Amino acid sequence: MIETLVALLLFVLFGLAIGSFLNVVIYRSVHDESFVSGRSKCPHCKKQIEWYDNIPVISFLILRQKCRHCKKPISWTYPAIELITAGLFLWWYVIGFTFFRLTSQPFTVLQPAFWLVVGICLIIVFFADLLYGIIPDSVVAALTVLGMVYRVLLFRFHVMQPVDFWLTIAASAGASLLFFLLWYGTKGRGMGIGDIKFVFPLGLVLGWPGIALGLFLSFLYGAVISLALIAVGKKRLSQTVPFGPFLILGAVTTLLVGDQLLHWYLSLL
Repeated sequence: MIETLVALLLFVLFGLAIGSFLNVVIYRSVHDESFVSGRSKCPHCKKQIEWYDNIPVISFLILRQKCRHCKKPISWTYPAIELITAGLFLWWYVIGFTFFRLTSQPFTVLQPAFWLVVGICLIIVFFADLLYGIIPDSVVAALTVLGMVYRVLLFRFHVMQPVDFWLTIAASAGASLLFFLLWYGTKGRGMGIGDIKFVFPLGLVLGWPGIALGLFLSFLYGAVISLALIAVGKKRLSQTVPFGPFLILGAVTTLLVGDQLLHWYLSLL
């Protein structure tokens, strides 16, 4: 029991540390800055943040949500990203490591690692688009390479049938084409270029028919939440809402309960 609790604590702490790094990745990616070098700075006064003011969650609470130097507010998204990433690592250790695990080699190790990295990429995209309206090309490229390599390996080791492999590729390309047509038809008002790029690797991750369900749920989430924001006065009908977070909500829902939703829907027919 003690060893399990220690392991859980270590995963939470490691997740918090990774979440703190993801804050840097998100901010610097959308501002075309390198996230592999240079110390963290306050986005307002540009003063360098000391290590004791950069402790995940704790520093946010001690500083009472304000920069030590300029006293400008620190965004709530910093501890939120750290806590969500810690939750991802904790879930992955307790449930996800077996939830997504294949028994054949080399996937006993590769598949859990793949889904953990996918989760990290989705967190970056979610908050980059939510906060800045930008989906970083570097993350899209990494997720595309990761998804393609993963699907090729599944195909190569006969875990994935040829028809499923090609359906996944075709569905991913089809989803990008659909989003391109929406972007073109609305002259960029209904969809962004970043969404067109992002939906292709998302299709590789979800596969077929997962991508179809994921897109349906994304549009459903988008409609419901957008109408709710308009109803409470947070948005106007003419304003746009970043669609990346809805794509990720649809994808996560599909990954966790997609099979149950499909079986429920088919049972109604």
